[in-house]
Amino acid sequence: MRPEDYQPALTWWSHTWRLLLMLAISVLAFAGHGENHLPHAMWFIGADLVVGVACYVATWWRRSHPVLVCTFTNLAAMISMSSAGAGALAMVSLSTRRRWREIVPQIALSIVCGAVGDEFLTGSSSDPRLQRYAFLVAITAILVAWGMYIGSRRELLATWRSRAMLAEQEQQAKVAQARSVERARIAREMHDVLAHRISTVSMYAGALAYRRDLTPDQVHDSAETIEANSRLALTELREVLGVLREGPGDADPEQPQAGGDDVDDLVAQSTAAGMRVTYTRTADLTTVAATTVRTLYRCLQEGLTNARKHAPASAVTVRIEPGRADGIDLLVANPLPIGDRSPSLPPSGLGLIGLAERVELSGGRHSTTRTDDGMFILHVWLPART
Repeated sequence: MRPEDYQPALTWWSHTWRLLLMLAISVLAFAGHGENHLPHAMWFIGADLVVGVACYVATWWRRSHPVLVCTFTNLAAMISMSSAGAGALAMVSLSTRRRWREIVPQIALSIVCGAVGDEFLTGSSSDPRLQRYAFLVAITAILVAWGMYIGSRRELLATWRSRAMLAEQEQQAKVAQARSVERARIAREMHDVLAHRISTVSMYAGALAYRRDLTPDQVHDSAETIEANSRLALTELREVLGVLREGPGDADPEQPQAGGDDVDDLVAQSTAAGMRVTYTRTADLTTVAATTVRTLYRCLQEGLTNARKHAPASAVTVRIEPGRADGIDLLVANPLPIGDRSPSLPPSGLGLIGLAERVELSGGRHSTTRTDDGMFILHVWLPART
């Protein structure tokens, strides 16, 4: 990863505290050795401040031209004490890139220029030279270490953000796939419903051949025409809807779709399989649209599947009741399992995504709730007429 990829954008506060810190360093450096300028002309102090201001301005380009800015501030340290703050920021900023081929030459240049400036600006100091040079090397090492730590932390955060974005994209892809699969499943059900009804029409059309109020030839010709057209409609419908599906053989019709009695049978099958289900149905499904009953069946099937998968030993409560606004309410509730789920189970969540897509297309609403007392509740409302 390039340093440019993980350098964060600086806000106004980031610029402000950096400027304040630079000013503090410059003031300390200038105040500690400013008395050495007094024996010289006042223009020397003015020149020191001018060079320091130039270094401050140069730090604005420390990210686009880090080596050039750091070199300039190091050279300025030979004649200007007020440039110390800008030089420290330039060295730290260069070190965040963590490129030794850039850092090592600047370390050497910083030490040499610092030593020259120390002799030139503080030559009359009573402190031993070895002590001053050791202090200079220690300060340079601290600035480089600080910059490398900041660069390492920035790269780590950038890597985490990149992984989070990748995981989010993968999740979005899974959601899109789940929706596509659910739409294909709905398309198959549309095909199966029409196939079942048209097959009935075809059967009754074949019975017209036995009507006695028409001549035998007319009855026979009419019946053959209706039956042929019905079969052709089935074939064409299967071919058109087969384009919407991906797998070979997906256009083959399934068994007739679920009705009101199949909802009761689904609960009975789950009970026979060992689930503890408390089932209550007060809604009359015979007066509900067939598409709503099929959606209700699939939602109940998903709710029981989730309960069997995640809480196999728990009691499940299922209620199907008349809902508001002439609708049907489905409630599936089960206690949450204690402890972690078995690691052998496949990842979950896509079934609920498909359920949400199906309910939305039916004009209904759904919600999933985890209560404080450890219950998982699936609530679905479907319009009785669609």
